[in-house]
Amino acid sequence: MRYWIDKDTTIWIELPELFDFKVNLDYLKRDLNECLYEVMDDTVLKVIFNTLVKVSSDDNKYLVVEFLSGDIPKTMKDKEKFVSYVSNWFDLDTDLEEFYIIAGKDKLLKETIDRFYGLRTMGIPDLFEALCWGILGQQINIGFAYTLKRQFVEKFGDYIEYENKKYWIFPSYDTIAKLEPGDMTGVQLTKRKIEYIIGVAKEMSSGRLSKKELLEMNDFKKAEKALVKIRGIGPWTANYVLMRCLRYTNAFPIDDVGLHNSIKFQLDIDRKPTKDEILELSAGWSHWESYATFYLWRLKY
Repeated sequence: MRYWIDKDTTIWIELPELFDFKVNLDYLKRDLNECLYEVMDDTVLKVIFNTLVKVSSDDNKYLVVEFLSGDIPKTMKDKEKFVSYVSNWFDLDTDLEEFYIIAGKDKLLKETIDRFYGLRTMGIPDLFEALCWGILGQQINIGFAYTLKRQFVEKFGDYIEYENKKYWIFPSYDTIAKLEPGDMTGVQLTKRKIEYIIGVAKEMSSGRLSKKELLEMNDFKKAEKALVKIRGIGPWTANYVLMRCLRYTNAFPIDDVGLHNSIKFQLDIDRKPTKDEILELSAGWSHWESYATFYLWRLKY
């Protein structure tokens, strides 16, 4: 666990050297329809463990997490959960030095590290949320994916009200596992995506699928294989979850349209790159494919 300081109603989490809070905050502001946090000035407000927190930075030396409302943690053990969550959310435990050396010599990536120096692969620590977001985003543009997420969250999620605003909480898998497809009326999901999401919820509610179990595999291929066995989870969604939730730096959603568009932009070509071309271009990214993908995404989003 990262070094942190307890200051009663705030915790201060020490930051790694290669980190820039503003650059990460800019990523979080990429879509105004985001419903699970709110960026205000130089802070981000989000509900974590039924507690509304405000996250800011002290000159990129610490992340300052202030407890505003809800279940305010009192004990060191409870506060350690927030340190772990926020560290995962901002991917603070990954040492980026090797990636920056590789990217600095790569024709596709060099511009990205110049523009987004200190950016982390912002995570989705909750496995169910990560899987749902992956399913929601399948074969649609990102703007519509955010619309679907808002509809889903506001229909089935809870919220904390603070200063006349609602701060939403992603629905639990136990809640969704009890639903029938007809209960999703009002959410513009296809019948198949509804079935996928309810199916994932039932897998998690039954204990057949858990983040703990996937992490204990400690093997990228085993975790990927376990995920693609689940109905509705193909290689793209599996790698997206491995990247954003399970923190495998070698996860590579190679079929991602956003990645293809970024490569087209960088190479100044008017066609989609082939898979063989992408494999050739990414040959030097070994063990850092997820970060390379995330940085290339930032060129377009």
